[in-house]
Amino acid sequence: MRLLVVEDDPDLARQLSEALVEAGYVVDTAHDGEEGHFLGDTEPYDAVILDLGLPTLDGLSVLERWREAGRDMPVLVLTARDRWREKVAGIDAGADDYVTKPFHMEEVLARIRALVRRAAGLASNEVACGPLLIDTKGARASVHGRSLPLTALEYRLLAYLAHHQGRVVSRTELIEHLYDQNFDRDSNTIEVFVGRLRKKLGVELIHTARGLGYSLVAPGDAD
Repeated sequence: MRLLVVEDDPDLARQLSEALVEAGYVVDTAHDGEEGHFLGDTEPYDAVILDLGLPTLDGLSVLERWREAGRDMPVLVLTARDRWREKVAGIDAGADDYVTKPFHMEEVLARIRALVRRAAGLASNEVACGPLLIDTKGARASVHGRSLPLTALEYRLLAYLAHHQGRVVSRTELIEHLYDQNFDRDSNTIEVFVGRLRKKLGVELIHTARGLGYSLVAPGDAD
């Protein structure tokens, strides 16, 4: 899952990014409204954390422009304490949730998990596909109760397929959602990681649609 953090405070942006990466996400950051708007308008994010008090272009304007342009990714806005009008304006502009500063990082992580979960039509932090169980809160996975020793990228790949299980996901889409904007993207690496995942899973869950991409399908559900 790929997230965007738009926050002008460099320390807070770094703390958010580090916590999100540790939780299993890949993160891009922007430190002003213009940059944040550009990234959110041109890159496919699974969710965005957006501060409303930004330089060059305020967060509310950024959000309004995204929504007017049809950008529908979940957005969690950060607001100052006791600024209830900001919260109302943010929600009216299209925000999906908000957190008031100062906040506990665990609350932000929980709200992001909920936004990503709801966007995928899921009701729980645990995502199942046959014998596979993914714990999105702990960023870990198991098969038949056996813990899988996954690298960070392997986990992100498996989690993304699980959040879109039953649907063929193209290599391009996987690359866009698994790597940050500065990573040297190569579609061949996806094939390598899929191969490694299949060996670690030990069960046939990841199916290849030739020329199209991959899908995660529970045994018995495949065509």
